[in-house]
Amino acid sequence: MSELTALAATRLAQLVNGREVTATEVVEAHLKRADDLNREINAITDLQAESALEQASRTDEDVRRGGHARGSLTGVPVTIKSSIAVEGFRQECGTRLRLGEVAKADAPLVAGLKGEGAIVLGTTNVPEFLMAYETDNAIYGRTRSPLNIDFTPGGSSGGCSAAVAGQISAGSIGSDAGGSVRVPAHFCGLYGFKPTPGIIPRSGHWPAVAGPSVTLASVGPLTRTAEDLAALAEATFIPESDDISSVPAFTPRQPRDDVVRASRVGWFAHAWNTPVTAETRAAVVTAVTAMQERGFRTERIEPTGLERAPSVWWLMFGKCLRTLIEGSVPDGYRLHPLSYEAMATDREAAETTYEDLLLGWVAQDQLRHKFLKLMERYRFLLCPVAAIPAFRHGERRWTIDGEEVTYPNAFVYSQVVNVLGAPAATVPVGTTSDGLSIGVQLIGRPHDDRAVIQGVREVAAALGQD
Repeated sequence: MSELTALAATRLAQLVNGREVTATEVVEAHLKRADDLNREINAITDLQAESALEQASRTDEDVRRGGHARGSLTGVPVTIKSSIAVEGFRQECGTRLRLGEVAKADAPLVAGLKGEGAIVLGTTNVPEFLMAYETDNAIYGRTRSPLNIDFTPGGSSGGCSAAVAGQISAGSIGSDAGGSVRVPAHFCGLYGFKPTPGIIPRSGHWPAVAGPSVTLASVGPLTRTAEDLAALAEATFIPESDDISSVPAFTPRQPRDDVVRASRVGWFAHAWNTPVTAETRAAVVTAVTAMQERGFRTERIEPTGLERAPSVWWLMFGKCLRTLIEGSVPDGYRLHPLSYEAMATDREAAETTYEDLLLGWVAQDQLRHKFLKLMERYRFLLCPVAAIPAFRHGERRWTIDGEEVTYPNAFVYSQVVNVLGAPAATVPVGTTSDGLSIGVQLIGRPHDDRAVIQGVREVAAALGQD
């Protein structure tokens, strides 16, 4: 039943829970798809077919014994980014320094997915130390987009997006400190969600979330439908964990549908001195128009007060994370070239002072305060995910409206959201004239994560997608 791989995760769970198909049939179909496609696109680097079939067999027995729904993701094949611990699976994070490293226990979010009946097929490819907007490393090599193998599926969660877009898995979990879930989703025509840091626990992630990552990084799902995005998010909203940002006994509140539809939305298609392609601008307008028809109140705005956000992100990500990474590797070890392209140069690193860091830290808090003031008027912001659609492997410069946009600045629209600590999601809108996917970004207030998820569902419905 190869058509099973094209079904949404939530639909697969309904079929398995309703005993219309077995979990074994679902897993076998996805394993067949992996056998046909994974060698070409290189999405999954640790595929464990026997383990997945064993999980499926146990699921089928549970369903037979109970005769009732076991979970919201019963029998659903998923993949997990190789920076996140899945017991018995390699957690190498794309670096030779961890070659053969196997996780000893599930990360809390993985346990949450399994608790809802999901079946882990494998862990996915990443750039070394997660430091790139495309996916390649010295262990497993390059990951290619299943939509067009000449283009990247993005990074650092590129293996995740390739697996889901390629229908090898029904959903995946990635991590995001500068767009690493939202950009791959945008490149591959998927939904992708970056929660408020700590709402989905980051325990079990490697590198461990500490220092700048505490405020920048989140983990979240990539899926083919808005309903699936909601299901995977709900399965991983776990308030009890050793993530230092997790608030015990707290989960985001669920707003009513009519309240969400009545929300005021501020939107923009140009900011931070970074133009976006004409087709990207058109996608934003398409989404805005659809939201207006759905009942949202939309206003075009300028995100004033947030001008320093890109430089603060670069300080925290490009400079500070470079220092942390270089301090964790042996003397003389050279990272994959992709990683250096997403980090500060030797000169930038050498010229950064403790005063720069202190002032940047203060600036981040000031930016968050200004963002909260802005969001007193708007429940959501809507804007591009990136200046460009998916790019060819190795591309680094693009000309837009006569201006040059360079890597990694093309992804500033996603980067600033990490500085602000806000939840945000990619919603696919359409394609370019060349068939490349284009998404838009829906941004919410910190800790209003369920409203963002519900907003995504409303936008998808407005666009006729779900």
